[in-house]
Amino acid sequence: MVRRIVEINEELCNGCGACASACHEGAIAMIDGKARLIKDDYCDGLGDCLPACPTNAISIIEREAEAYDEAAVKARMEERKKAEHNHSHSHAHGHEGHVCPGGAAKTFHRAEHESSTSVAPQKAESRLAQWPVQIKLVPIHAPYFDGANLLISADCAAYAYASFHEDYMKNHVTLMGCPKLDDVDYSEKLTEILKNNNIKSVKIVRMEVPCCGGIEHAAVTALKNSGKMIPWQVVTLTCDGRVKED
Repeated sequence: MVRRIVEINEELCNGCGACASACHEGAIAMIDGKARLIKDDYCDGLGDCLPACPTNAISIIEREAEAYDEAAVKARMEERKKAEHNHSHSHAHGHEGHVCPGGAAKTFHRAEHESSTSVAPQKAESRLAQWPVQIKLVPIHAPYFDGANLLISADCAAYAYASFHEDYMKNHVTLMGCPKLDDVDYSEKLTEILKNNNIKSVKIVRMEVPCCGGIEHAAVTALKNSGKMIPWQVVTLTCDGRVKED
């Protein structure tokens, strides 16, 4: 049948992943750093993904395509939610099943030290408050989320900005990810974290590159979907390690 369906221009696609997060049917996935329509019958042709694309790489066309299969979409989304829940649950309960020990949740208590009067340079201290930090690995429920100031950051930011620990991670629970590299919709898990925990504030730190728009979009979407009024702000860093002025 001929019907409306999305078309993605791979040359214009910058791989930010915002369209994949915006697609409620899971019809778009990030493959080899580019957005791809994975199955015609998953796309309803309504174009919720269009406004999310920063490069206008997506358009609606009419062509021969399989009919939209709502039942298949619902089944796929339920399976994906179940898989993400099981993945988070396994990391939250590392004693159950064969789970990588690196994913076990930990909380670190950092002691505050008074400044030394010595002229010798002071060794920088880690401000990481918990483990794990990857959005894909962090559990939805963890004690360190209670009353937390949440930092949601692009993973490149910690490398670009020299004082990242002191200026952003200090007194925050840190979650990091890269929507260009991870084939997952961060907004769903972030929504569950915000819904199910007492989060005091959210700070989003991203790089100036367009693909980093995906992590900002996921975090803002989660804030809206959480149903809570949580104070939040976005900080954009330049590739040479400066805070970008508005």
